[in-house]
Amino acid sequence: MPENSAFNSKPDLPSPGNPESLAVAWEHWDSAVSRCADPSTESAAAKIADGAPEKALLDAVFAHSPFLGRLASGDPAFTLRILSDGPDAALAGILSDISAAPEGETEPAIKTRLRIAKKRAALTIAMADISSDWSLEQVTGGLSDVAEACLKAACDFCLGEMARRGALELADPASPSQGSGLVVLGMGKLGARELNYSSDIDIIVLFDPEVIRTTKPDDLQPAMVRLVRQMLRIMDERTADGYVFRTDLRLRPDPSATPLAISVLAAESYYESLGQNWERAAMIKARAVAGDLEAGTRFLEWLRPFIWRKHLDFAAIQDIHSIKRQINAHRGIGAIKALGHNVKLGGGGIREIEFFAQTQQLIWGGRIPELRLSGTKAAIDCLVGLEQVTPEAAADMKAAYDFLRQVEHRLQMVNDEQTHTLPDEQETFDAFAGFMGYATGDAFAEVLTGHLERVQTHYGALFGDAPALSAEADQDGAGGNLVFTGGEADPDTLATIRKMGFEEPARVDAQIRAWHHGRYRAMRSTRSRELLTELMPVLLRAIAKTPEPDKTFLRFDSFLKVLPGGVQLFSMFHSNPHLLSLVVEIAGKAPKLAEHMGNHASILDSVLTADFFDPPPDLSGLHDELEAQLKACRDLEDVLITCRRWANDRRFQVGVQRLDARIHPLDASRALSDIAETALGAVLARVADDFAAGHGRISGGEIAIVALGRLGSREMTAASDLDLIFVYDTDDDAEESDGDRPLAPAQYFGRLTQRTINAVTAMMVEGPLYEVDMRLRPSGTKGPLATSLTAFRKYHDESAWTWERMALVRARAVAGTGDLRGRVEDAIAAILGDPVDPVKLLRDAADMRQRIAKEKTSDCIWDVKNLRGGLVDIAFIVQYLTLRHIGDHPGIRDANTAASLDKLKSAGVLATAHWQTLMRAQDLWMGILGLLAETIEGTLTKEKENLISGALADDLMRVAGADDFAGLKRMMMETAQAVFDIYQDLIDGPAAELPPAEDTTE
Repeated sequence: MPENSAFNSKPDLPSPGNPESLAVAWEHWDSAVSRCADPSTESAAAKIADGAPEKALLDAVFAHSPFLGRLASGDPAFTLRILSDGPDAALAGILSDISAAPEGETEPAIKTRLRIAKKRAALTIAMADISSDWSLEQVTGGLSDVAEACLKAACDFCLGEMARRGALELADPASPSQGSGLVVLGMGKLGARELNYSSDIDIIVLFDPEVIRTTKPDDLQPAMVRLVRQMLRIMDERTADGYVFRTDLRLRPDPSATPLAISVLAAESYYESLGQNWERAAMIKARAVAGDLEAGTRFLEWLRPFIWRKHLDFAAIQDIHSIKRQINAHRGIGAIKALGHNVKLGGGGIREIEFFAQTQQLIWGGRIPELRLSGTKAAIDCLVGLEQVTPEAAADMKAAYDFLRQVEHRLQMVNDEQTHTLPDEQETFDAFAGFMGYATGDAFAEVLTGHLERVQTHYGALFGDAPALSAEADQDGAGGNLVFTGGEADPDTLATIRKMGFEEPARVDAQIRAWHHGRYRAMRSTRSRELLTELMPVLLRAIAKTPEPDKTFLRFDSFLKVLPGGVQLFSMFHSNPHLLSLVVEIAGKAPKLAEHMGNHASILDSVLTADFFDPPPDLSGLHDELEAQLKACRDLEDVLITCRRWANDRRFQVGVQRLDARIHPLDASRALSDIAETALGAVLARVADDFAAGHGRISGGEIAIVALGRLGSREMTAASDLDLIFVYDTDDDAEESDGDRPLAPAQYFGRLTQRTINAVTAMMVEGPLYEVDMRLRPSGTKGPLATSLTAFRKYHDESAWTWERMALVRARAVAGTGDLRGRVEDAIAAILGDPVDPVKLLRDAADMRQRIAKEKTSDCIWDVKNLRGGLVDIAFIVQYLTLRHIGDHPGIRDANTAASLDKLKSAGVLATAHWQTLMRAQDLWMGILGLLAETIEGTLTKEKENLISGALADDLMRVAGADDFAGLKRMMMETAQAVFDIYQDLIDGPAAELPPAEDTTE
């Protein structure tokens, strides 16, 4: 062993630190030397112990780094060789050992060999750094050389294994990687030769099927994935000897959706169509580091136009600006501190220096090739030459970079941890200051914060004229990163998302990354992703303001998923932030409205019009509006699509107004009913004309649609179907139609009715217009679809059940040809005006309500329709009283429940107190039912009560006028009981006192 030490003259070593820790470390060293049983090693160690200059270096190592102490004591002979030969010679020997693969080497053997080499390299480079023998560039370059050599060795081994299995043929078995078509790109710090001490290595693995020689091309993709997995085991897997390098492949295109290895063609397609600006920034540092270096270089040359765009439009520049601004979206973020500061991600940290260079490289590098540099400091120097950065700013940034990288390295040397965070306890911080060569923690903190503040000042001034990503952030003082670039979640971003109020920040972060990878149609254009980047802080803040941000976020994601495109919509959001807030509210509260909004994003144009929140037009105005749109239709299919689109858009308007409390619940129901009536009339007229084109017309033939149920009473909700009856009439002597394919009247109108029902219910691109229920027609499902007016009147005069007559109370003719609508209305009025047996009416009404209660029993307070004391009971009260007293009060009947209650009270057949209770209940139940129909699919049961979100609960309380949710439920129970009491008072009680019905059976 040479007598002279390579470290003899190195001054300014870190102070020894804690004497107790130092003593223990020297004991371990002495024991390790003794176990060597090698005289030359023992002799060299004894000289050091006696006070040789090298002792100060080992003191610094042993005192401050348990990890390095273990490495030194684990291999004392090699440690002494570093001290005698110097780090340059030691590292050269290590690199030579890595590249010298023994013949027939096994996977366990290469794992051991590379791990030993890595440990020796870690000790060598650390000692060169601690002794100040190497510059920062030598330290990071040495670490990068070792990583690159290990990757090359692993690639050669794995390719050899594939060849032995017959999966491919090697172009040069002596040098497996050469000409192999396997591409390993070093990204980030590895690509730039700027690895930190305990750095992960970021790589992308590609393969070129046109270069790879294989007889099994169909198996190539899974074979290459197996190769990468084996390479990862060699590099990353922890064994008794440790690990080589933690290896990360998440910078590959869309990592959550692509295999570990992808073809060059797939990568090219991705970067051509979906590549993002942050990926351009990442590719600045990309370098072929292992595998087929020529193939890797060819791919990067192909990628050059993607990375270095010669012409950038304003939107692209804004997106590049936003990369920088995401790091510091909120003023005040990353406050400068010493204890506990993250020197990489915190304010004034390493990443800000790197992005200071990279963002400017992206803008200018397309036109100025000299800027296409991977090194951070080299890029800053070039920017000075181009007069984009002042010499003073460059000097500050480079000095801070050197200092902070050294801090980063020393932090990681302590225990070989991938950390960038300084100790947050004063005693530990002071000890680390000693490792950095400072006498006190305060002295170190002063230098540290000076660098951080200068970096933050220069970084904050970069793109200072660009608009802030979040104007609101400064107003409430909230702060935090919002970074969705790169291959992994940013810890500060997760903290910011959590601080905003999200319970699952990792899930939110992952989904936003998926958006940026173009998973949805709306995100596949570069422009849409650029706009989304700008909107992200505003969007998250809007979602965070909702009562349940995580649920709202997932529903907004569902909205994005069905969007056909994003540029127009995101541009509207950018120009109209209140529109974004409205969309978030809709997504969070009303999934059905959100789905329609996603499928028809153009409807948001109408939201921006001045009259969107005005009361909907009346029936006449709706008719004129739809007829104007139908003029452009070329055929019946166009008519059906237009009617659906028009009805959906109008229903959307009513739904939004309901959610936004711009319309009273009963007015919303009337508007929904008028929309349905208008659409039915338009469809019936066009279907009748189309039908007549083939079958002709019948003399005096007319058809009308009678609506019962909620359309009849003008009390529709967003979930209502249509209860319909089709009635027709002809001249008495009409026998058949006069067309080419004549039909008898019953057959003619039966088929026309079926055509009309099909036209209304058919599932088209816009969905069905409405669902239709025909079971209330004469004779129910056994009767014909269309009934003649004569048969309709005869049936109700002679055969109708009491419940059918009760249903007619809410009947209205809502569409028809000629004057038949009026004649049908007259027939309904005549039927209802016929005398009834009051005893039979009372008994039948009570029996029927009891049967319904058994069939549709409900103990859920939210089933306001079937709940005892709910809407069904109110309807029975109204219909019973109407039929009971219409003979004495002919004007008492109205199809609408609230109007009926008013008329019953005015006629003196409903007590004022009862009227007040029933009116309040009708208003409450319709408000709740309408809101639930917009927001929850199906009937709300006890088991589904958890579907009531915080936002929906707030709206339900608003509709009811309740102070809190418990108060709302109490109000509902009290209201239901009050209505049920009236029902029992008017129907059940009197019916129970009736004598038994006569048995008419023999």
